[in-house]
Amino acid sequence: AADKIRLIPQDFFAELCEQIIQHLNHKIPGINTAELCQRIQTSGVDINTGDLAKIANTLSFLFSTAARNNLSTEELVTTLGSGIGTLPKHAVQVIRHVWNEQGKAIAVSEDAGNMATVGQFVDMKWKLGVAMSSDTCRSLKYPYVTVTLTVADPSGQITDKSFEMTIPQFKNFFRQFKEMASVLETV
Repeated sequence: AADKIRLIPQDFFAELCEQIIQHLNHKIPGINTAELCQRIQTSGVDINTGDLAKIANTLSFLFSTAARNNLSTEELVTTLGSGIGTLPKHAVQVIRHVWNEQGKAIAVSEDAGNMATVGQFVDMKWKLGVAMSSDTCRSLKYPYVTVTLTVADPSGQITDKSFEMTIPQFKNFFRQFKEMASVLETV
């Protein structure tokens, strides 16, 4: 991971660290590594989404462990220096600054840790389509609904999950959402 961190410009690395701290503080549902990776690539850096996700996971583990152990900024930097001697100087400076400014705010509770193992729903988009024809059938005229769910997994990585449903399946899906809404109103 240290080799890939060297490639990331300091401003993008700082943005990634700040997003991780915000995620750990439950202020944002996750880190959109795909969007950040695209912006880094546009700036001329050759890095892929998988590598950036690994860096984000490593930093998330670093910050959450430091919070759990109540480390001061100097203790964290000393630990980084002794454990990962290959970490670039600009990365250590960013980690020092972000931890000094925002690290103490990380809420460490057992309940938050247990809830984080499930992931979090971020957004849902849907669209109605009609399949007009295919190479095996000239006249389909078959309506369907495409649903895209945006979900933050427990590590904070944001991913999209898409699926298609027939109209009867969508009606059942909708009915279940109405049932959930009515149950939630009673709480």
